Amino acid sequence: MTEEPPATQAKAQEAASGVRARALLVGSLLVAATSLLVTQAELVVSSIRIGYLQFPPVALGLLLIAFAFNRRLAAVSKRFSLSGSDLLVIYCMMLVAAMVSSHGIVQKWIPLLVTPNYFASGLNNWHLLYDPHIAPRLVPYDPRIAGQQSVAADYYNGLQHGQSIPWAAWIAPLVNWGILIVLVLFSFLCLASILRKQWVDSEKLAFPLAQLPLEITGDVNQPSFFRNGLTWLGVAIPVILFGMKGLHQMQPSIPDVLAPIAINDYLTVPPWNGLSLMPLTFSFAALGFFFLLPTDVLLSIWFFFVLTRIEEALAIAYNMPAPGMPMYPVKLFTGYQSIGAYIVLVGYLFWIARPHLGRVWRAAIGREKVDDSQEVMPYRVAVWGLFGGIIASAFWLWGMGMSLWLAFFELFVFIFIIAVVMARSTAEAGMLMTETTFRPIDIYKMFGSVHALGPANLTLLAFVDNLLLRDQRGLLLTGMLDTMRMADGTRIRRRAFAGVLSFAIMLAIVIAVVLNISVPYVQGGNKLDLWMEQMSPQLSWNDYAGYLSTSPPVDPSARWQMPVFFSVGLVASLFMTIMRAAFHWWPLHPLGYALAGSWTTVVFWFPCLIAWICKTICLRYGGLGSYARVRPFFLGLIMGEFSAAVLFVLLNVLTKTPVPVFPWS
Repeated sequence: MTEEPPATQAKAQEAASGVRARALLVGSLLVAATSLLVTQAELVVSSIRIGYLQFPPVALGLLLIAFAFNRRLAAVSKRFSLSGSDLLVIYCMMLVAAMVSSHGIVQKWIPLLVTPNYFASGLNNWHLLYDPHIAPRLVPYDPRIAGQQSVAADYYNGLQHGQSIPWAAWIAPLVNWGILIVLVLFSFLCLASILRKQWVDSEKLAFPLAQLPLEITGDVNQPSFFRNGLTWLGVAIPVILFGMKGLHQMQPSIPDVLAPIAINDYLTVPPWNGLSLMPLTFSFAALGFFFLLPTDVLLSIWFFFVLTRIEEALAIAYNMPAPGMPMYPVKLFTGYQSIGAYIVLVGYLFWIARPHLGRVWRAAIGREKVDDSQEVMPYRVAVWGLFGGIIASAFWLWGMGMSLWLAFFELFVFIFIIAVVMARSTAEAGMLMTETTFRPIDIYKMFGSVHALGPANLTLLAFVDNLLLRDQRGLLLTGMLDTMRMADGTRIRRRAFAGVLSFAIMLAIVIAVVLNISVPYVQGGNKLDLWMEQMSPQLSWNDYAGYLSTSPPVDPSARWQMPVFFSVGLVASLFMTIMRAAFHWWPLHPLGYALAGSWTTVVFWFPCLIAWICKTICLRYGGLGSYARVRPFFLGLIMGEFSAAVLFVLLNVLTKTPVPVFPWS
């Protein structure tokens, strides 16, 4: 576990107050700036993602700019300057705004609504398969009219001179889908309010992604962090190296010192030449965050990733069929082990939280008086709000054509299994990116026929998979929990954060929606980011089309692998959970096993290995004192890499300077 900065502990003891108007004003302006920069970087430049990480680089970059400007302002007049608490509130607003503007909501939402019309063709037959089951109020075109319509064609091809953006066509679908999005986000806020005390106060999770903002804003009056030479050494290394990478973009004769290496290029003999991707990508920011974690978590992340590749090699060596997980870059036998691991992990997390959850429930039904004045919302509101949000979301889906039982099943798996594990992966494992290896429908496949669900269900599933379930990067539940953890470092009542977060999210949604509609119509969606505008929105439609047109035979290998490897995941995770509870020396964490097949681990396994080596050596030969001394260096690595990313985006906006690819992009 990592120590809190002294400034954080001191602030937590001070009298709480409300959010100051100046913090809301500056935060609102920076929310708008965040949405603009995210749209420019991720859609227009498209080579750099500064908003979809669970610790968005754009939020850190703008926080540092605000911090520097505030220091200058304080030197002139402290009366008008911002406090550390103000800056932390502003950062929290930018944090959720970045996620909303990126993969968290808007970038998946907008192209999804025109994809079924624009990409329909005689080959995929989407018009006949999907249009009869799409409610007209869900899309900006009329699904009752065959053929490509101008509202979709102009979105992807760009408007001709004299044409205007068809805003009127977008109002109804935006409002209707907006209802579902608000209900889900409200459910997340309620769930975060329920989990906060258990994860922060009882289990004392590290929350690595919250530590650097707390350090920065805690230094407003006593800037010891910024006077530490190790901090600036940590900043300098990634700034210099990524600066060289940027210069390489402009002048190829300058070496690209951070070019990724694929181990697969050097594995040329069977069975190793058939392995899935094993990149050696190096991120200083990931190294910095991982250094803050316990060594058992670090060991588990990289160890189980390597184990997945050994499993693949054994499958190849013994000629075992190895089908892929639909829509995920992982083998099916790994994906179903993850499902089993998720279920055990969630069961364990709720099991150890029994005393807390019992008090929360008794408070919700009025059987026990619990002091919840320090929570974001009263437990009664959180519990009934969570149930109400899920029930209302399920009935929304039912009203649009989905079976009610299926709607509840999808929402239950999403909110109580996938989202909880993703949130745990950031709070305990410091994962910069949240991504899973399965959807709720993959669990259903073990017990039922997808084809038998019928066309109305599959059409709604195609929408919901793309919008909520398939890509978990930018999941707002993690940002809400990090924000509640950071509230401990302010003089502001935690309850005030509910309004601040809600306001920032709604403001960011409005700004990002306007940008993500207007930019494609002006520039042409086909000229913007290929993945977000064209490839990603088609995945679910292509996946379910096969079940709509025919009843595809189940792959015999998949038929037996799904339940078998699901059971393997259950048993292995249960064994690790028992061993961790019984023996303090047990080195493997089931969370690392659950995340082993995800794209997140593919990207970050190597920095995790390096961090494990550094942390182990540091603790073995220097102890906790050595860890405390070198901690600013690793925080500086985070600050340097993410500052360089935001600087390149700003240079691109001002001078069209090419932006290099960062390891997490």
